[in-house]
Order: sequence, then C-alpha cells, then structure tokens
Amino acid sequence: MSNKRTLLLTSWYFPHKILCWEDAITMLYLGKADPVVDYEEAVRSPSTTMAVPAVIRLRRKVRTHKRGVRFSRINVFTRDGFRCQYCNTKLPMKHLTYDHVIPRSRGGRTEWTNIVAACRPCNATKRNRTPDASGMFPLNEPVQPTSLPLTGLIVDVEGAPQEWRDFLVVTA
Repeated sequence: MSNKRTLLLTSWYFPHKILCWEDAITMLYLGKADPVVDYEEAVRSPSTTMAVPAVIRLRRKVRTHKRGVRFSRINVFTRDGFRCQYCNTKLPMKHLTYDHVIPRSRGGRTEWTNIVAACRPCNATKRNRTPDASGMFPLNEPVQPTSLPLTGLIVDVEGAPQEWRDFLVVTA
C-alpha cells in the first residue's frame, strides 16, 4: 500500500496535484478536503478504520499567487504553445528544448525575455550564435507572461489508477 497515490481535485473537481495517501488522510482528518473515491484498502488504528482515498476534493478554492508566473521549462513551453519558435512545429514536451536567443556565452541570461521553446534540429542549427549570425529569429518575441493558459495536471492516463480516470482530461 506504500505506493498508493491520491489525486487531489480543486473544489470544482479539476485535477490539481498528486499526493501520497498519508497526506490525503491528513487533509481529510483536518477537514480541508472531502473524499470522492476510495481504494479497496483501508488503514486501521486501535480506534478507527479509514478507507485509503484514491481521489479527494478540496473544500475551498485554491489561492492564486499574485507574484507572476514562475520561470520554468514547462512554463516556457506553455507560453510558446509547445511550438518551436523557429520552425513553428508543435511537439510534445519530450521533443522540445529551450534556446537562449542571445547565447549565454555572449552574455545572454536564462530569463523569460531571452528563452524560447525550440525543437532539437533548430536548436542544433542555431547553435551558439546570435539570431543575426545564424539568420534564425524567433517567430514571437520572448516576453514574461502575466498568466498562462490553464493546462491542468499532466498525468499519464494509461498509467493512472482506474479510480482516477473519470477525473482526468484526455487531450489529443
């Protein structure tokens, strides 16, 4: 049972994150969440028995942070629509890299305004050159976003427990 995970939903039943079952039970006990679907297994103490939660739902709305969007690889890809900013090919995340528009060796920094999503062939072609030297310019100017489109929790639906399947969004 140590490998059981729990899917945490927002108060609107939208997938939010994956927890270990122990943290899910703590949230249920503290009244922060409600059970939605349970596994067949249960945990027992001398005074109580509780089903291991497969899916729980937050009772309150998830707070959004006003700090802006955190810089990360997945957020860069989301900002760029999972498209190479040189050839405009849409690719899955595992086939994308990020490219420094102005290479680090030329003083470019790893920040929103200097990073774009790129496919491996375009990144290899551009190499360690500036856009002027390589003749490769990003299709969209890299900017720091104030928000990102809602993508939801990225979960391998095929590998997810059966109990989660009704709550996961399958995208093509």
